[in-house]
Amino acid sequence: MTRTLEGCRVLVTRERPGELATMLTERGAAVTHLPLIAVVDAADGGLALREALLRLAEFDWLVVTSPAGAERVGADARLVPGVRLGAVGTGTARALQHETGRPVDLVPAVQRAEGFAAEFVSASLAPQRVLIAQADIAASTLADALCQAGHHVTTVTAYRTVQQEPDRDAAIHADAVVFASGSAVESWCGVFGIEAPPLVVVIGPTTAATADRLGLKVSAVAADHSLDGLVEELEHVVARSARRGSVRSPRPK
Repeated sequence: MTRTLEGCRVLVTRERPGELATMLTERGAAVTHLPLIAVVDAADGGLALREALLRLAEFDWLVVTSPAGAERVGADARLVPGVRLGAVGTGTARALQHETGRPVDLVPAVQRAEGFAAEFVSASLAPQRVLIAQADIAASTLADALCQAGHHVTTVTAYRTVQQEPDRDAAIHADAVVFASGSAVESWCGVFGIEAPPLVVVIGPTTAATADRLGLKVSAVAADHSLDGLVEELEHVVARSARRGSVRSPRPK
């Protein structure tokens, strides 16, 4: 693999560095893990989620919107092979497939709630019983769209996020930061305000809109709203910035 990010110091703000950090490291980036949020049980201790999963066989579909959600429902979904699986993004789909041991039935090309809803609705399915497991702060976009299309939707809080106090020194010396969710942007701004490394790359327009609302300047938005797309967009913006001399040039291998 071409080390297109050699020498670039990149911040990853997810709870666990995981696949994103691996992809960046393979391309030569010096990755610093700067977790801004921690994923914990829902406020009810997970009671509503457990109750919903006990009734999982009553649903036609189980849909998750993040890897954290996939991890919390996967073991139960493994025991109910009749329920079809949906994931909003490829990273989430990989996590769900790993947890359940079987392929995910629907992953939208446009990896946002709107994209999932559009493909689900366009399939012209008879009214489906859908269980959506998501974060406490997730918007109702997906559930609303499916309900409007005539499906029977139950939404359950699979987990909640709490803010972490990051290492401020690490943030000061980075060349770039990548954001894979709007909640990560909100957490960043809650700690650092609108101060950020020279390059700020986000996974998609929803995350970009959050940054814009909070006044955080975004350098680039991934064209493909996935982790692969996020890394590719960072490669592009680093190359452009290196040509202008605004960040350190990647060192040749």
